[in-house]
Amino acid sequence: MSNHFTGLSLGPPLGDQRLDLCDLYAFQSPADPSRTAIILNANPSADGFHPDAIYRLNIDNDGDCLTDIAFTYVFSPVVNGRQTYSVFVAKGPESRSAEPVGTKVVSDAEVSFGAVPNVVRSGGYAFFAGSRSDAFFFDFDGIKALYDTRGGRNFTAPHLGGKSPWTGVDSNTEANVGSTAIELPTSELAGKPGVRIWGRCSLRRDGKLLHVDRAGHPSVSSFFNTDDTKEEYNASEPVNDRTRWLEMFIHLMGHTGNYTREEAIAAIDAHALLPDMLKFDPTKPAQYPNGRVFTDDVINARLSFLSKGDIPPDGLAPHTDTLRQFPYLGTPHPAKS
Repeated sequence: MSNHFTGLSLGPPLGDQRLDLCDLYAFQSPADPSRTAIILNANPSADGFHPDAIYRLNIDNDGDCLTDIAFTYVFSPVVNGRQTYSVFVAKGPESRSAEPVGTKVVSDAEVSFGAVPNVVRSGGYAFFAGSRSDAFFFDFDGIKALYDTRGGRNFTAPHLGGKSPWTGVDSNTEANVGSTAIELPTSELAGKPGVRIWGRCSLRRDGKLLHVDRAGHPSVSSFFNTDDTKEEYNASEPVNDRTRWLEMFIHLMGHTGNYTREEAIAAIDAHALLPDMLKFDPTKPAQYPNGRVFTDDVINARLSFLSKGDIPPDGLAPHTDTLRQFPYLGTPHPAKS
C-alpha cells in the first residue's frame, strides 16, 4: 500500500477505503516474456470495490503523457457477499474520456473474494478483480519515527544524527487488498519501446465525476504531498505535473535531503518522477524504476532519494506468498476475528 498512508494523517479519499488506490505494478509475465502484467490495487480493506467508482489503467505509448490505451473497470454493488465487474478497453483519443468507453471485453464477471481466483480471458487478454494478499512490505512505525511531528515534513533520524528509526517489523504481513489485474500481449502496448502507466479512481456523485485518487510512481504521492495538496494532486493530470508540482517537490527535497534547487531538479529528472507515471520498457528486466515487481523495496528507494542517501535500508524482506501465475498476488489471508 505504498500510496495508502499519504501524509500520515490524511485518510482515504472522501473517507472511503474503496476509493483508495494502493499500488501499481508492471512486469513481464514469468511464464511468457512476450506478455505484460499490470496490476492496480485498491481498498486495503479488500471488502469490495465502490459501485459508483471508475477504476482505470492509463497507458501512454508515444511519450506525450496523454492516454493512448485505457482499461476501465466498473463494479456492481456487493449483494449477499457477491459483486460483479465489467471491463472496457479504449484506444486513441477515445481513451482520454473519463467515462467507461470503448469495447466491453468483460461483462458481469464475478469478483473473487475467496482463495480461488476467477480469471477471465477475452481474446488475448486475461483479467482478474478481487481480494488478494498484499505484496507491499513496509515498517510503518519506522516511517512514523522519521517524521518530526512538530514540523510535519522534516526527517529527524538518522538524517539529523539520531538513531535508526527501523523496528524490523513488516506492518503488512497479513494484509489483503482489492486487486485489478490485466495480462496482455506486450505488442498490444505498442510502446517505442517503453510506455508510461498510471492509475486513476473516479467517483460519480451528484451527477459529476470526481477524480479522487491516482497512482504512478510508488510512494511519491505519499511522501511529497501534504494534507493540503493531496486532493488537488489526485484530481490533476500527469501531463500538467511538472508545471504544477515541480516547485513543491524542490521545496520538500531541500528539507529532507538538503538538496539545492539545481540538485533537486537533476534528481527528479534522473528518476523521471515528473510526470508521476510509472515507466516500463518491456525489452529490459522489470525492476523499479523500470516497471515494478513485488520484490522491489520502494520505501527504501524513496527515502534514500529524499534524504540524498542518508536514511539506511529498513532490512525487510519481500513477501513469499506471491504466485508465478496470473493474477500473481497470493491467496488472501483469512479475516481476523
